[in-house]
Parts: sequence; structure tokens; C-alpha cells
Amino acid sequence: MKKINVFLGALVTLFFISCEGPQGPQGFDGFDGADGADGADGADGINILGKVIDIQGTFTLDNDYSIFYEFPQTVEVFETDVVLVYMLWDVTEDSNGESVDIWRLMPQTRILDQGLLQYNYDYTFFDVSIFLESDFDLSTLQPGDTDDQVFRIAILPAESTTGKLDTSNINSVMSHLGITENEVQKVTLQ
Repeated sequence: MKKINVFLGALVTLFFISCEGPQGPQGFDGFDGADGADGADGADGINILGKVIDIQGTFTLDNDYSIFYEFPQTVEVFETDVVLVYMLWDVTEDSNGESVDIWRLMPQTRILDQGLLQYNYDYTFFDVSIFLESDFDLSTLQPGDTDDQVFRIAILPAESTTGKLDTSNINSVMSHLGITENEVQKVTLQ
């Protein structure tokens, strides 16, 4: 009985080994499916790749010392996205005499004669609110602290925030998003 099992095992093994041979001819190519419709690009479409927007506004008693910016419908922000706000802190010149913006990641605190002033923000996936907080009466602020302040809002999709990214540096963030200075949308709020 053992000899028959060994003989049948050898026969089955030989059969499977002998099934290999030269490859047959290539099959026919399949047909291409219909192309899908192209999505809208730029300002007409929805941006899911990240966005950088500059807003300019003034803090007043009438707006409760806050600047409110609602994201336009062309910019979709998800709950998992990260929204960073930078304040235009100063402008200097490089060695060629060109203007160079100095941006600071918020919140930012200033020590004034009146006390401590903090520029802060919060956001939802619909809007950003930038506001002043202090331990003194905000109506005593100088126009340089309240009027025509410029903020840069960077929207980072959750997928793009993995790995090392220096979020304190707006240039690193813009480079990471593949956005140049020319592509930054400028908005002046009333």
C-alpha cells in the first residue's frame, strides 16, 4: 500500500511539473472606458489641496475688537483640517532694497504701557475669528495696534500635516502646500 501511495505521489508531482512550458501568445487588449467629466479648476472649483488667504481689517469697538472672515464656497475646509493664522508683524528690506514681510504665528502677545495685549484667533470649518484680548481697556489702543492689520490664513488639509513641518514659518507652510506669493488671495474686510 505504501508503494502505491509513493507511486501516485510521484505521478501527481510529475504531472504538475510537466504543466510548465513556454508562455502562450499575448491576449487582446481591452477597450478603454469613457473618460469622466473634468472638474472645475481655480476660483470656480472647490480647493481641497490647501489655501493661503491674506485678510486686512480693523479692530474697533463696533466689531467688539474682532475680525471675522467666512470662508468662500470655493474653499472647502474639513473638520480635520488645520487652520493657522499669521500676523504681519513688520516689513523690512533685503540687501537689494526689496520689501520683506515678517510674519508671526498667532497667538502673539505685546507688552504695552497699558498692560498685556494678545492677538488671538479661533476657527471652525466655516470661518475664522481674529480677536484682541487684554488686561486693560482696548479703547486706549493706538491706531497702529488696531487699524488695517493684515493676517495670513493658511488652511492645511489633514493629509498634509503628517511628518515634520515648521508651522511657525509661513514660508515653510506655503512651500509645503506648493503655493507661491502670487497665488495668495488678498481680501480687505470692511
